[in-house]
Amino acid sequence: MRAMLLERQRAPLRAAAVDAPRPGPGHVLLRVSACGVCRTDLHIADGDLRDPKLPLVLGHEIVGVVAEAGVGAARLPVGTRVGVPWLGWSCGACRYCLEGRENLCDHARFTGYHVDGGYAEYAAADERFCVPLPGSLSDAHAAPLLCAGLIGYRSYRAAGDGERLGLYGFGAAAHIIAQLAVRDGRRVYAFSRPGDRDAQSLALGLGATWAGGSDQAPPEPLDAAIVFAPVGGLVPVALRAVVKGGTVVCAGIHMSDIPAFPYETLWGERVLRSVANLTRRDGAEFFAVLAGAPVTTTVASYPLADANRALDDLRSGRLRGAAVLAVGE
Repeated sequence: MRAMLLERQRAPLRAAAVDAPRPGPGHVLLRVSACGVCRTDLHIADGDLRDPKLPLVLGHEIVGVVAEAGVGAARLPVGTRVGVPWLGWSCGACRYCLEGRENLCDHARFTGYHVDGGYAEYAAADERFCVPLPGSLSDAHAAPLLCAGLIGYRSYRAAGDGERLGLYGFGAAAHIIAQLAVRDGRRVYAFSRPGDRDAQSLALGLGATWAGGSDQAPPEPLDAAIVFAPVGGLVPVALRAVVKGGTVVCAGIHMSDIPAFPYETLWGERVLRSVANLTRRDGAEFFAVLAGAPVTTTVASYPLADANRALDDLRSGRLRGAAVLAVGE
């Protein structure tokens, strides 16, 4: 099969012809149709996240069709279209799994990090962690929902029910969650890189009340904020923007160091918290929500061979919405 391989961190991916994986017990083999290009892929490629499996096929926003089932895999018939998200396996036995918090599993394995992902024509996945996808979504538009959407949804719930919601970093996740928030009757304040008119225009077009640079203060205090950008310096900025008792959620799996800030910035019962990974329950809830209120994903499509260009466009901030590799074309 064709695949884009990460052979060492901080180096470009290499186009290669490799053997297709075989589905092990309880696993299915997917013929990949599309795979989203997530910022976490960039963190793995750039060495921000340590100790990936090498060589590695990146990609954890996989949309594909079941082509073969391994021994004991009976949940997903051949021909079923599914998505494969970041959480690829959890042990089911540690304290976190037993408490229903498999996203914190001590032994979790992640797609496109510990196991090969979707920057290839085929991928193998544990069928228990695959998400059946509604037929109303195209492959390219479904792909970003599997991480940007799911992690964004978990972050959105963690932010609480406040009416005025700030989104710092208006990329793949924020442009999805902004639509849910607007439909829930909330006022969305979108913060992009300073001067990024395209991101601000996208936010306003999706119903945001206000859009500006992350170097600007919102026109009114926020009840909650989600920091999607991997920039630690935005954490005290967001804390200063929320009211007393407000919540700031750090949504990324990696973030640069948070600078020191005076206690007064946190005081007033403001809450600062992180969101880690996702659970299968998040997937079931999120797609149930979308069944009643579909969202529009804005995507830029790239052929599989152009995965390095897609990563570079994400790295440089040239994307509007989400990048997706059209693997099946």
